[in-house]
Amino acid sequence: MNILSIGLNHTTAPINLREKLSLEEEVVSTALSRLSCGQLDKAISELVIISTCNRVELYAASNQLTFTDLEAFLSEVSGVPVEQFHSHLYRFKEVTAARHLFDVAAGLDSLVIGEPQILGQIVRALELSRGQNMAGPVLNRLFQSAIHAGKRARTETHISRNPASVSSLAASLAERVVHPIDEAQVVILGAGEMAELAVEALRKRGVQKILVVNRTLERAHAIADRWGADITTFENLESALLSADILISSTGAPHLILSAEKVKEAMQKRAQRPLVLIDIAVPRDIDPDAALIPHVKLHDIDNLNEKLEGALAERMAEVPQVHAILDEETAEFSEYLKSLEMIPIIADIRQHAESIRLEMLEKTLRRLPDLTETERSRIEAMTQALVKQILHTPTNRLRAEAGTSRASEYAAVVRALFNLSDEHAYPTSTAAD
Repeated sequence: MNILSIGLNHTTAPINLREKLSLEEEVVSTALSRLSCGQLDKAISELVIISTCNRVELYAASNQLTFTDLEAFLSEVSGVPVEQFHSHLYRFKEVTAARHLFDVAAGLDSLVIGEPQILGQIVRALELSRGQNMAGPVLNRLFQSAIHAGKRARTETHISRNPASVSSLAASLAERVVHPIDEAQVVILGAGEMAELAVEALRKRGVQKILVVNRTLERAHAIADRWGADITTFENLESALLSADILISSTGAPHLILSAEKVKEAMQKRAQRPLVLIDIAVPRDIDPDAALIPHVKLHDIDNLNEKLEGALAERMAEVPQVHAILDEETAEFSEYLKSLEMIPIIADIRQHAESIRLEMLEKTLRRLPDLTETERSRIEAMTQALVKQILHTPTNRLRAEAGTSRASEYAAVVRALFNLSDEHAYPTSTAAD
């Protein structure tokens, strides 16, 4: 069983491509369901899809799968031609794929190093796959190992000290570009987790006037009750634009929420008062053309790579210790992969022995036509027990050696001794293609 992974993130692809490939949970569940029912690529035995504002990654397990198959699958699910994203992809296999996922789980591959949200997103990705029966034994083990590695990184080091997120980056940016920040009117579009994190970060920076604008008021009330913000619905977005000094948008909408035309109309009524727009949603909420409007400054998620107060340096100092933890977790998962190599070998040995047993049994019984059915049954039982006893020690030894550095050598010797095909041998390469 091969493990293959393809993906792109904020370091390999611009936001205008990432937002095209961003997959909502419903889309992911539907794609996994179709796979499970055999309606899509049958070469994919197991699949987990991670889709966040900064990355889209596919992790698959299969005997015959190729990177090309995964790219075609991503294209079909997203509706984006392969040619548009092929050059932006990273591709990993076997242990290298596992190590990349461990880095992601630990927050080392995030826009904001050590950010805490990604671990929950990985857990959710696994849940979605399990829900559609597409997380089999291999990917279940891989993702459980990644989650364990991510938790160890956060509990045994200070990589998440002074937790930061894209939302806190947005708040930091707002604090730098608008003075004094405590007197600014800040409008938050959306009421999800990122919106609440933004409100929290703004309150910690002294912002007094915060208005949360959401499609419904139920979720907005939760934020308002916790952080003392005002709330309204999208029907009042125009008046919110007129009063805002800063607008931070983080809805989960699959389309633009704020058009350039709406921004232009609002600016014509603001008497040249500047407006800072910070769009941290993927897909984007704010029309990029709004940046062309006089007195408007538009920042998207790819602009939020400024230094983070002093916390970034503290977290960076923890990276070597995190790497040491991930090295341990990677080594353990590598041993598990090696053990998988022995499973088909043991099965092939038993099948080979069984075919010999049946052939010899048939010849023997033909030469003894006068045997009763009871006697025939006893002879067959004896041959079965004989084969079982002969294979007991060597198969147990193979299992014991599966997790050692000699596993591949043992596998090759056994296949040569028993003249077994290597068609089902588990590949040992760990290099990324």
